[in-house]
Amino acid sequence: MGRTRLDFLRMAMRIFVVNCGSSSIKYQLFDMADESVLAKGLLERIGTTTAMLHHSTNGRRGKGQIDLQIAAPNHTAGMAVILKALTDRDIGVLDSIDDIDGVGHRVVHGGEETTASSRIDEKLIALIRRNIDLAPLHNPPNLAGIEAAMATIHHAAHVAVFDTAFLSTLPPMAYRYAVPNEWHTKYHVRRYGFHGTSHRCVTLRAAELLGKPADKVNLITCHLGNGCSMTAVAGGKAVDHSMGMTPLEGLVMGTRCGDIDPAIVLRMIAVGMSPAEVDTALNKAGGLLGLSELSNDMRDLLSAADAGDANARLAVDVFVYRVAKYIGAYFTILPSLDAVVFTGGIGENSTPVRQAVCHYLARLGAIMDETRNSQAVGGQTGPITADGCKLPVWVIPTNEELMIARDTAAIVGPVSH
Repeated sequence: MGRTRLDFLRMAMRIFVVNCGSSSIKYQLFDMADESVLAKGLLERIGTTTAMLHHSTNGRRGKGQIDLQIAAPNHTAGMAVILKALTDRDIGVLDSIDDIDGVGHRVVHGGEETTASSRIDEKLIALIRRNIDLAPLHNPPNLAGIEAAMATIHHAAHVAVFDTAFLSTLPPMAYRYAVPNEWHTKYHVRRYGFHGTSHRCVTLRAAELLGKPADKVNLITCHLGNGCSMTAVAGGKAVDHSMGMTPLEGLVMGTRCGDIDPAIVLRMIAVGMSPAEVDTALNKAGGLLGLSELSNDMRDLLSAADAGDANARLAVDVFVYRVAKYIGAYFTILPSLDAVVFTGGIGENSTPVRQAVCHYLARLGAIMDETRNSQAVGGQTGPITADGCKLPVWVIPTNEELMIARDTAAIVGPVSH
């Protein structure tokens, strides 16, 4: 990223990280001198008179938390409420909005044109807008957040950090589909992949923990949560990824189906479902929820499976099987494999899921250490396999917000106060 950790330790910068959804704003304010979080929060139900702000601080005025119901008709109004909390006389951590040196925005889709985090200008905003058709649920609220922040934080540089950027190194044999060429050239049909910031985060951390240069490490990174994806990393670069043109492809997820025969879509339309109904079913009624008919939460399903619920057990088994199958596939395409890395809500916290996946990996040389596996929860980092085994498996918590803050700080450059 162009700067060492020592560079950051010397920088007195406050970076505000923004992640906007259609009706929400998640945010964190970092002090880059030590990469500490001064404040963070979530504003939800934007577009209503009963929006809720959940805001916590850890600044020089002490720790605090507020839960406040407010009217937030749009993202700009919501952003104003958040900035007021950051500068509040009692709970604020900033004397003024002017103390914010840079604003980092999570943007889901940069298309084929963007391969790195970039300073936001009119040209970049136009690029994000051009790619709305590739991410219709994500890019519009990302743009709304950018416009809201730029309207209220005038003085600071704004930076877009793209989910797709880390995955832009996929070779054509990995990102092209075997469809007519015109589909790619005219309609941009190809694999893009998502969760790239998370996969980059754990790749860099894994290289550090394994004592390898970042450009020499070979990994399979598994981001497992309500959304799930896996990346094959060779020489520190992504060379394959489980998600596709949209986040629907790949692993079984909370409500997304993952890999299916494309003809299933045609079949369901032929029997009377509309394209919109099929889209909703595959994205919001499939996955763990569809298989179990119970929940999209792995914790609920593990509990129900232990109590004898056959559908819950099937959902867990299919989830684990798909993860293990992708690991096996990526194992064959990598020049060597330094480690498998689990991250994300399930990856970081579900000892039963990790154990079940590692059962499949025994033939590749993974030897589970049950004590280590049981201790690797709640944000803990470490190996969950025995020392000296052929295939180490690690749990490394992801921190996408910190990655966004670092990229923003690197682009903004040193500032004086």
